[in-house]
Amino acid sequence: MPSNTGFPRADAENDFLRVRRRQVLSRLGAWLRRAPDDVNIMLPFDEVVSALGLLGERSLGRQVIGLDSIAGSVDRGREFDRRFRPTTARSRQRWERLALAQRRGEAIPPIDVYRVGELHFVSDGHHRVSVALALGMTTIEAFVTEVQTKLDASGIRYRGDLIVKDYRRIFLDRVPLHGQARAAVVLSDPWDYAELGEHIEAWGFRLMQDEGTFIDRTTIARRWHDEEFVPVVRMLRQAEMIGERTEAEAYMWVSGERYRLIRTHRWDDDVIAAVRAQGRSQ
Repeated sequence: MPSNTGFPRADAENDFLRVRRRQVLSRLGAWLRRAPDDVNIMLPFDEVVSALGLLGERSLGRQVIGLDSIAGSVDRGREFDRRFRPTTARSRQRWERLALAQRRGEAIPPIDVYRVGELHFVSDGHHRVSVALALGMTTIEAFVTEVQTKLDASGIRYRGDLIVKDYRRIFLDRVPLHGQARAAVVLSDPWDYAELGEHIEAWGFRLMQDEGTFIDRTTIARRWHDEEFVPVVRMLRQAEMIGERTEAEAYMWVSGERYRLIRTHRWDDDVIAAVRAQGRSQ
């Protein structure tokens, strides 16, 4: 907690030393725990928007936002850690001036942020955010620009999460699922999206051969979901073979086992029984 000795200038100096000490200890703790490299790194705005797919943006004007919703930066990610603690002492004088003004109750200009889903990314006002957090504040005024993206930002905590989002966006460009079908196909491993995309495109090619006509991507995606994915998942649920996997992961697993064991693209109870028996024998 910030100290309050009655001497604002001294308190502001102590504020900076306190947050710098915590930043160093946090980095040391992460190193000792062998935590991932991105655990203390704020999310980079450009990489997030690239992974999610930019659609457009609009100004929402001046608002009060929660400091805990600020997840990253537009261009100052190296000067502060994930909790907006300074990573060096280079900006100490500027930081302490803002802390002193805040402690004296002086007016502080709103920051500028981009909003992606429920996350905010600072484009101007990094030091103001850092000081506000150090002084125990929970909200801050900001001029907000909302960014619309193809994918939602849910589930993004660390930089590594962007890989999954990026591969999912590419997958949905190849396999344009919509509505409940889109929500149902979820994978944990980003590389699985590429494999599933290849699988569905091959399924669509066989469908066109069988029907002797061209079928567009949207129709293939819809028919794959309705005629292939849903029935297979239903059989897997009845056979209690999904376990801790997502439905899409279970589908990919049983599809691979089916072809490896039986060399067929058909689905019936015999196929499920064969895969199940193989799993028990291993």
